[in-house]
Amino acid sequence: MPYQKKYLPLVLGVAIAAGIFIGGKLNFTDSPDRLFSTNNSKKDKLNRLIDYIDYDYVDEVNTDSIVDVTVNGILDNLDPHSVYIPQKDMQRVTENMKGDFVGIGVSFYTYRDTITVVRSIENGPSAKAGIRGGDRIIMANGDSLYGEGLNDGELVKKLKGPINTKVNLKVYRKGEPELLNFTVKRSVIPIKSVDATYMLTEKLGYIKVNRFAESTYKEFKKGLTKLKELGATEIALDLRDNPGGFLSIAEQMVDEFLEDDKLILFTKNKRGSIEKSFATKKGDFEDGKVYVLINENSASASEIVAGALQDNDKGTIVGRRSYGKGLVQREMELGDGSAVRLTVSRYFTPTGRSIQRPYKNGNKDYYDEYYERLESGELLDPEKIKVADSLKFTTPKGKTVFGGGGIIPDVFVPLDNSMHNETLIYIKRYPFIDNFVFRELDKDRHVFDGISRRNFIDSFEVEEDWVYALQDYVNIRINNKITFVAYHTEVKQYLKATLADQLFGEGAYEEVFNQRDIMIDEVIKLSDGK
Repeated sequence: MPYQKKYLPLVLGVAIAAGIFIGGKLNFTDSPDRLFSTNNSKKDKLNRLIDYIDYDYVDEVNTDSIVDVTVNGILDNLDPHSVYIPQKDMQRVTENMKGDFVGIGVSFYTYRDTITVVRSIENGPSAKAGIRGGDRIIMANGDSLYGEGLNDGELVKKLKGPINTKVNLKVYRKGEPELLNFTVKRSVIPIKSVDATYMLTEKLGYIKVNRFAESTYKEFKKGLTKLKELGATEIALDLRDNPGGFLSIAEQMVDEFLEDDKLILFTKNKRGSIEKSFATKKGDFEDGKVYVLINENSASASEIVAGALQDNDKGTIVGRRSYGKGLVQREMELGDGSAVRLTVSRYFTPTGRSIQRPYKNGNKDYYDEYYERLESGELLDPEKIKVADSLKFTTPKGKTVFGGGGIIPDVFVPLDNSMHNETLIYIKRYPFIDNFVFRELDKDRHVFDGISRRNFIDSFEVEEDWVYALQDYVNIRINNKITFVAYHTEVKQYLKATLADQLFGEGAYEEVFNQRDIMIDEVIKLSDGK
């Protein structure tokens, strides 16, 4: 799996949220025969037009592409979250939402036309075989994996394969006189949806969830159990930049915090059919405090969690107004390996509010709302949040909450401009920091041999030379002149977090980065009663 940057710009998070769906759990009473026997004349018209073009049009035309354009055109006239998934994208999308894939278990990037291992995934097949960070994978089953013209997709295909099959790798390792041979048995590799689990204070545990995939609840439950064993009586659940996912996973997560029979949410389709979801007896953290961290890119399933807890007067929502996605999608196959995720209902929080923001002015305006929030000052001042009295609701304990466009937090935390200026946003948009850190680390990995994870996080400091070297590295590649003079502290934070990730993985990035996070600081203050 290609190595991906963890912290992309906020705007990208907004775009990603459009393609993420909440898994439907609705019952459909219409039979397939009835559904597909109606409006035959409309379907016949489209089929005939495509046939005419296919057989009689003067030039050769790829009618498959016409069908794709037609499907996208239809969906564009519905809502922003009904989306088409072409056949070529189905495997990637399915793996992402399932939460795993079959492979050899390495994070890598292509460095000088060669697969270069950033880190072997802990307890994965490559780690067990002895492959390390810095290794170059030269060949797989006799096929060369280096040279110009090979893209990451082609390289991944050579490393993937059926589960339990073996792949013979030839690896170059700096300092070794000859290529090393490894036999790796492919296995199921998790795509982590829980980025970090650790203690912020003696009583406050922290869990960062990046999406709601099929595997997310099991990861979350494992992390929650670990934190309880470490003495956590309070949990900071970080859902910032989480674009959502499966509805059922969000319900299971909420159930850990809500008492029995509390309403989690309800859904309503166009026929007026309502389905309600309630908490069960299985919650393991019903007596503990919970703080939910959200921002403008927390969408769909993230908002279900925040809304359910807020409306039940459970915990505290901290951050900025969430994305505002209250539509439920259901994935439907189209018969040729492609699929459509079609909006089939709306969901409502326990008090009855819909948090879906308006989309009547078209998709462009819908996705550009981030810029409106930025320009209006809403991301810095809670008084600038637009609310309508007609969308006012009251929780059981008398707290006022609003519908109509996202979850408004109980405790507002402004955007940290020191970490979100144009220069930092630009260098984070591309893998400059990741690649730079890898190259510096690759010069001599033994420098860090005696440093433990805990000691690195608590005590290691990035030298000023690295900041200037990164500045030169970026300027050479963009043929421009940027400077980090005003942002040395922030750049050091990114460098240290990235270095921690490449050395240790398993949440080290978040644990370093959170040391200067103003929203984390606010949660710690709330936990301490300040």
